[in-house]
Amino acid sequence: MVSSQPKYELIQEVGRGSYGVVYEAVVKRTRARVAVKKIRCHSPENVELALREFWALSSIQSQHPNVIHLEECILQRDQLAQRMSHGSSSPLYLELVETSLKGEITFDPCCASYLWFVMDFCDGGDMNAYLLSRKPSRKTNTSFMLQLGSALAFLHRNQIIHRDLKPDNILISQACTPAGSPEPTLKVADFGLSKVCSASGLNPEEPASVNKCFLSTACGTDFYMAPEVWEGHYTAKADIFALGVIIWAMVERITFVDVETQKELLGSYVQQGSEIVPLGEALLENPKMELPIPARKKSMNSRMKQLLREMLSANPQERPDAVELELRLIRIACRELDWDM
Repeated sequence: MVSSQPKYELIQEVGRGSYGVVYEAVVKRTRARVAVKKIRCHSPENVELALREFWALSSIQSQHPNVIHLEECILQRDQLAQRMSHGSSSPLYLELVETSLKGEITFDPCCASYLWFVMDFCDGGDMNAYLLSRKPSRKTNTSFMLQLGSALAFLHRNQIIHRDLKPDNILISQACTPAGSPEPTLKVADFGLSKVCSASGLNPEEPASVNKCFLSTACGTDFYMAPEVWEGHYTAKADIFALGVIIWAMVERITFVDVETQKELLGSYVQQGSEIVPLGEALLENPKMELPIPARKKSMNSRMKQLLREMLSANPQERPDAVELELRLIRIACRELDWDM
């Protein structure tokens, strides 16, 4: 169905990157608040990133409180708008798929083409901004690690490898408890580099396993990339490594300054002289290197220390899978009474 009548009213811009612009918006009929990401389809790279995000989020059959929810995706071509659906036979959708596959624009470049993603609106910014603007909190750390473990287990059960987990891509929604105090809820977002694994091998009827789905495209953000990603041969265990970097940095408030943006970011690393080196890169050069976990005495208990060491192992086979990770984080949280934060 093609429509020229807009369903949403844009209120203000809340974020901008090389890939798109995010707006706060409201649904005209209900006045419900949503986030709308506008992506210009002017290059094969943008089209591929947008389709990856659409394929990942639209493949999820149920919602999870800690994963951003895609309400709908709308393809705009000049003044016409069409709701996208996975596997659609729409010529407009098929032109985007062809562009992604061929690596060149296959539709009229004179036509203004955009994809609009309508998603949850998160009013608390990203994980970096939220944590670094507040004093360290044992309660928040415990809550966040449980939410992240639950989100990753959900994604991997749905055969989705995120491939770019980092605090910038984790958003905060600030709901209130019955007592009226703010309760931050994490939402894993930005699925532009994600991969949906499909069934393969001798039995195509058998569900795909993200831990047996090998990928070769080195992608992600340097400080959160696993050693095997740098080599270009990895599975979903790379997401476990990235989450280990995030949790370690969160618990001990380890930060670095991004050279390009000069922004302070949460992320653990290895110090080599006057330079800081991403953990994955350092472990690729020296797989037997022992990471200084914890960096500060009494910053974590022995169970958390052991779990982080396993998550950040140079050997992906030694890392827990997402289901085991979720269970171990729950056990740690239940006994979490002696962190000195």
